Amino acid sequence: MAKSPSRSGGGGPVGGPRSTHSNLKTARGRSNASQRWLSRQLNDPYVKAAQQAGYRSRAAFKLTELNERFKLLKPGQRVVDLGAAPGGWTQVVLRALDERGQVVALDLLPMDGLPGATILQGDFQDDATEAAVLAALGGPADLVLSDMAPNTTGHGPTDHLRIMDLAALALDFAVKVLAPGGGFVAKVFQGGSEKEMLERLRQHFTKVQHAKPPASRKESSELYVVAQGFRP
Repeated sequence: MAKSPSRSGGGGPVGGPRSTHSNLKTARGRSNASQRWLSRQLNDPYVKAAQQAGYRSRAAFKLTELNERFKLLKPGQRVVDLGAAPGGWTQVVLRALDERGQVVALDLLPMDGLPGATILQGDFQDDATEAAVLAALGGPADLVLSDMAPNTTGHGPTDHLRIMDLAALALDFAVKVLAPGGGFVAKVFQGGSEKEMLERLRQHFTKVQHAKPPASRKESSELYVVAQGFRP
């Protein structure tokens, strides 16, 4: 998620980015969908704030806001960022931890390096990848993060089930690698079965909540489940 981060940097302007408006100079050769996407990007204050702060994606502000609310990140932690590319969440983690902390960023896609983070390419469901993550951390994780989402189909119920399946797999991974008292954060979509995920999380964690950070677009159905106090 591509500029070099600082471990002591901030997470953006207080109260959220201010909005300005830009118009497309030309729409020639673009589909209606691509025009809408580009217009939204050009006029998204979080996109502009991410560029100014040196974050690789606007999604960095989602984790920043979740951290401000739930106090997820602490110096010296071992943190795993699943589906990390292009690296925005990893940057936020790096800025929050001190030199004792360990950060592993994992994705199926290649990702440019970030000073202070171990970048791994692979499938988190593979035993060899799991072993590589634990070896890089030097022990069990204190926090597992997942901002993963499947490619959307445009069919709401299908997309909901697909992301819930992905979040469930991320939870399976977290249960295997977390230290006692650890935390887990994953993206889900509203649609009903996120309640089943919350019930499952309550079997493993002492505190379970869901949240929609301000940086999530209002029209988006995404939520984040935040689980803390892992019980092995």
